[in-house]
Amino acid sequence: MKIAVMGGDGFIGWPTSLHLSDAGHDVHILDNLSRRWIDTELGVQSLTPMDSIQERTRIWHAETGRRIHFNLIDLAKDYELLKKWLSEHRPDAIIHFAEQRAAPYSMKSDRHKNYTVNNNVSATHNLLNALTELNLDAHLIHLGTMGVYGYSTVGAAIPEGYLPVGIETAGGETVSQEILYPSNPGSIYHMTKCLDQLLFQFYAKNDGLRITDLHQGIVWGTHTEQTRRHAQLINRFDYDGDYGTVLNRFLIQAAIGYPLTVHGTGGQTRAFIHIQDSVRCIELALKNPPARGARVEIFNQMTETHRVRDLAEMIAGISGAKITWLPNPRKEAAENELIVRNEKFLDLGLEPTTLEAGLLGEIVDVAKKFAYRVDRSRVPAVSAWTKDIAATIDHDPEGKRLKSVS
Repeated sequence: MKIAVMGGDGFIGWPTSLHLSDAGHDVHILDNLSRRWIDTELGVQSLTPMDSIQERTRIWHAETGRRIHFNLIDLAKDYELLKKWLSEHRPDAIIHFAEQRAAPYSMKSDRHKNYTVNNNVSATHNLLNALTELNLDAHLIHLGTMGVYGYSTVGAAIPEGYLPVGIETAGGETVSQEILYPSNPGSIYHMTKCLDQLLFQFYAKNDGLRITDLHQGIVWGTHTEQTRRHAQLINRFDYDGDYGTVLNRFLIQAAIGYPLTVHGTGGQTRAFIHIQDSVRCIELALKNPPARGARVEIFNQMTETHRVRDLAEMIAGISGAKITWLPNPRKEAAENELIVRNEKFLDLGLEPTTLEAGLLGEIVDVAKKFAYRVDRSRVPAVSAWTKDIAATIDHDPEGKRLKSVS
């Protein structure tokens, strides 16, 4: 297939592009490179050294003989350019990663909230609008988040997208219906993914677009089969308090002798998936598109759930690292259960990669190798959900300011 990967320079987009190219597909990356600009804004860099997207694709071609094409397009702002590209290339499938992906970044300030909403919602709507205008029957796969469901405890498994309900009619009868699982976003970022869901529902119903929405858990890991092939194909790896995912951050903290930062009680239960499984799931979704006119297909893209404090204790046990308990910058329940259904991908043949010491050790090895690139001042999570919470945040978990004064 000819596949457009929107946001193909990113944390999930790059290994996905390699994976699909390796499988023989004609891959075209469309990206505005905003994630690289955000690194500059935050004064931080990927733990792993990243070449330009042009150099990355050159190395891939030299190693494999396969070409990945790059197009500098901002989906949120360059509607006519996007429509022109789609009209000329008419891809068979589109994978949409082109959204600001970090909840903490989306809550940093009013400017960051505006940017996240404007970028994410406009990018999604521009894409749907262009597909409709061009009558382009491409299968659209969107990377969403488990966070659309929220993390409240209801004592029942979260279904894959749709919830069967009974509605009492005026005549006193009960009518069965399936509705989108009620949204309960925990940040501006998660809210944009909820808005995406509604846009998908409308365009699937109104214009017959074929759409798959993947509600993904927290991604951990570094390498995929393809990124291991050459040092310059390595994926980005975020460790900072805004973009670093919790398990990866714990492993980096352990590698550099930084205390494992657990916020609140650590009783937050989250869904996880290894990056290799993430790209496999996308390929499985590509091979199993919904029919034209069908409702939006929704998968829960996760393989296991863990409490944050349990992860910290596991990493501490492996590495000998100390755990530091800090105020929680997020406005969320101190403790929650999380039971998630994920039968669809398992039925399609996914063999989950679960947390194992070998893979965790691999990340620690990468962290130690590139520890010289870590700016320890960027490790703490300091973006607060409210002004009241901001006043409680610990900006110095290592206590170095007090030590320097003494």
